[in-house]
Amino acid sequence: MIKRVFDIFFSLLGLIILFPVLLIIAILIKLESKGSIFYRQTRVGIKNQDFKIFKFRTMFVGSDKKGLLTLGDKDSRVTKVGYFLRKYKLDEMPQLINVLQGSMSFVGPRPEVRKYVDFYTNDDLQILQVKPGITDYASIAFRNEAELLKDTTNPEKLYIEDIMPKKIALNKKYIANPSVFIDIKIIFKTFLSIVK
Repeated sequence: MIKRVFDIFFSLLGLIILFPVLLIIAILIKLESKGSIFYRQTRVGIKNQDFKIFKFRTMFVGSDKKGLLTLGDKDSRVTKVGYFLRKYKLDEMPQLINVLQGSMSFVGPRPEVRKYVDFYTNDDLQILQVKPGITDYASIAFRNEAELLKDTTNPEKLYIEDIMPKKIALNKKYIANPSVFIDIKIIFKTFLSIVK
């Protein structure tokens, strides 16, 4: 209950305060390339239910059909504005809408696409008993994920066999000891990792 009140209050406050920034980003996206401002991708949320996640569009329209993983900071599918948004995680800001709606929380396991959730073991599915979040331990640990994937001949294999299990382990660590204090700590660490 406290977490939901926290989510509603700060997501609404964030949307109000950041509105000018969101508007500028939206204009820049529209000026650079054709397509919508937002990219709404289907992810898997609490209780294994699909939902649409809001992100600023950082790729050219139709790029997701060429693969779900982003490879490095020079992926040709990413727009110039998109590079900047991704570098500073500004493309994630519209997820404040998801938090306000209740499909996400500020902190919680990052929601995966169904394709990768299908690789979860029965024990891994416990992650889906809590709301997904904008940030978590794994977001901080794998902030440079795109760079790791760029340097391998088989990015998807590396993600499924090496990166994803480590993310799942961090998610289990989070849900094993939930608290508002830990949420605030994760938010603070996320902010520091972006600044650095």
